[in-house]
Amino acid sequence: MNQLHWLLRAKRWVQNPPSAGRVMLVFGVIAACLLIVGIERLVGWPDWMTVDSLRQKP
Repeated sequence: MNQLHWLLRAKRWVQNPPSAGRVMLVFGVIAACLLIVGIERLVGWPDWMTVDSLRQKP
């Protein structure tokens, strides 16, 4: 049943495609996320963003 749902959704998307502005917005958000991940991989994770363990170490 889920496959039929996605098939009907794809049919509606083909009949009424999104505007160019919406497509650019989605690509912009994806590019921003990839940029943040790339910076995090190159520079590293800052210590102030690391969660401290709440458990007592034995």
